[in-house]
Amino acid sequence: MDQSNVVIPSEMKSLYDNFHFAPAVKDGDRLYCSGVIGMGPDGKASKEPETQFTQAFESLKSVLTAAGVTFADIVEMTTFHVGLQANMGTFMKVKDRFMTAPYPSWTAIGITELAVPGGLVEIKVIARLKR
Repeated sequence: MDQSNVVIPSEMKSLYDNFHFAPAVKDGDRLYCSGVIGMGPDGKASKEPETQFTQAFESLKSVLTAAGVTFADIVEMTTFHVGLQANMGTFMKVKDRFMTAPYPSWTAIGITELAVPGGLVEIKVIARLKR
C-alpha cells in the first residue's frame, strides 16, 4: 500500500505510531475508516453516553475531513455497542445530528467490551471519495 493513501488526522498521529493502524485508507474510489471510540482529550471515555457518542462522531468527522469527504459521502456504517438496547435511543439522537437523509446502510452489533475502558460504541464507516 502506498503511504499517500493513508489518512491520519494530526490529532490521531499518536494512535498510528503507537498502535500501528491507519485511521483510514483510500482505495480506489472508497475510503475505509477504522472504528472510532468516543474519547475525550485525555484518552478516556466519558461516563455520559451522549457525550461519548458525540465525541465518537466528532472523531469520525476529523477522519472524513482529512480525507476530503463528509458524512454525506458515507455509504456504509457499522456500529459496535456495549449496552446496545439501553443506549440506542441516545445513540440515534446523536447520530441524527451528524447524518441526514439519504442515509447509508447501517448494521448495529451488540458486544461485551471495547478497547477503551468504559467505551460504549465504536463506529466504522466506508465512504465514497470525491473525484
